[in-house]
Amino acid sequence: MSHPAIVKDNVAVITGGASGIGLAAAAAYARAGMKVCIADVDRERLADAATKLSSVTSATNVMTFAVDVSSAESVRELEHAVAAQFGGTDLLMNNAGIQPGSTLFGEPDNWQRVIAVNMWGIINGSRIFAPSMIARGKTGLIINTGSKQGITTPPGDPAYNVSKAGVKAITEALQHELRNTRDCRVTAHLLIPGFVFTGLTAKGRTEKPAGAWTPEQTVDFMLARLEVGDFYILCPDNDVPRALDEKRMQWAAGDIVENRPPLSRWHPDYADAFTRFVDGK
Repeated sequence: MSHPAIVKDNVAVITGGASGIGLAAAAAYARAGMKVCIADVDRERLADAATKLSSVTSATNVMTFAVDVSSAESVRELEHAVAAQFGGTDLLMNNAGIQPGSTLFGEPDNWQRVIAVNMWGIINGSRIFAPSMIARGKTGLIINTGSKQGITTPPGDPAYNVSKAGVKAITEALQHELRNTRDCRVTAHLLIPGFVFTGLTAKGRTEKPAGAWTPEQTVDFMLARLEVGDFYILCPDNDVPRALDEKRMQWAAGDIVENRPPLSRWHPDYADAFTRFVDGK
């Protein structure tokens, strides 16, 4: 049994759909009989992705669209194109993301790019697609790809952390809005991947690290949790079980409650306390 929105002839739109988690999700939706639009900024990768999907479904069930998710106009063109070709959207996966790296006092270009794609891409997709999805009167899904870094905000890449913290807040607000909209059958969900071996995380490696999941494993986990109705789809990986993720997130919230220094998990004065907390002592 699958989620009632993931059924034959329904329509799925996936941004960042030409590779990684997005492409794995597109293939899973196609195998379920859905019509699939993969949207990405890279036209060459879109063509390659469409070829890969041809082994899963017929060409008539696949469309590609070059989109810049940071541009509301570009996302609006995507929504109109899907409606024209497939009649509308039943599942939107706002998955496009970048991680070029950032420092707090470095050049602002990476900050602007990361927030434009990772956060404004989610805002644009949700705002532009949701009204027409609600109007269809059908069961629908909006899945936004977040990150554990948006919850525990580890040092090292503040722009990415800020963008993904924004995704969490946006998706929570979106689900609240949807559930309080009369006759709305669309729900929002926050995908929180673990360590997944993709182009974003490969960093020059050609073989999957033992600790990482594949995109396909991540999508399989996501589909199982969607079926039971999870909003927070918190994915483990081969190194970090859910229990450890929960401890890390609880400790991060505890910095506020206990009035500890920010990011105390990485503060030398609190290293032993964090270890004891994880160990349940």
